[in-house]
Amino acid sequence: MAETTAVEAVLKHDRVIVLAGVVGLSGLAWAYLLTLAWRMPPQDMGMAMAMPHMQAWGTTEVFLTWVMWAVMMVAMMTPSAAPMILTFATINRRRRAQQGPFVPTTVFALGYLLVWSGFSALATVAQWGLHTAALLSPMIVITSPLVAGLLLIAAGLFQWTPLKFTCLTQCRSPLGFLMTEWREGAWGALVMGLRHGSYCVGCCWVLMALLFVMGVMNLLWVAAIAALILVEKVLPRGELVGRVAGGVLLLSGLVLLGQRWLT
Repeated sequence: MAETTAVEAVLKHDRVIVLAGVVGLSGLAWAYLLTLAWRMPPQDMGMAMAMPHMQAWGTTEVFLTWVMWAVMMVAMMTPSAAPMILTFATINRRRRAQQGPFVPTTVFALGYLLVWSGFSALATVAQWGLHTAALLSPMIVITSPLVAGLLLIAAGLFQWTPLKFTCLTQCRSPLGFLMTEWREGAWGALVMGLRHGSYCVGCCWVLMALLFVMGVMNLLWVAAIAALILVEKVLPRGELVGRVAGGVLLLSGLVLLGQRWLT
């Protein structure tokens, strides 16, 4: 009994440390974004973070845009990944208590963040393409109602697809994911993080694309999308909330297209 109590105490201590790390990482990312918003007027913040919109990009512009997206993904996605990371830490510590191999939880988290860093690179390419086509404002908002409307419709429909359901199911079931995907060693933990990150991207990539419609520099919309993702993944019936949101997005896209054709 005393041994069990000691193990539980260690597990609780580990969870506190991991949770503090997750909160700290997300907090730093949000602090970076909020500091930029506070120090600069909106148009200047857009220029500083997304680089000039009236000239061709160079290597520096591409890199800084990628950094912007990477920091934003950390701010938005780390909170919703907390249950999975905490579950990994708990299972890992229990295995260590049973003389099993131990891998730092940071390795699993690194795999997860690497996938979102890759997504940030794709978002950078998408932003560059829209910039080259002169479809972005200085605040990184799509200026074409047609493109914006079609993207809203696509996002709304995606919320109802089997791919969305499959990926969201994996994200909503941390214990089930780890039980079926568990791999030993540091490389195994990294692969698990990569696989979880892939499911997470598969679940949320269209919602992230909506930032081009609502404003990549609009932190209220960034927070709103992050909150929707958190609700989808963590709260009971979160998948139902996601489908309702999909209906709202679909309707919004249709209204936007309708307004375009009527004007």
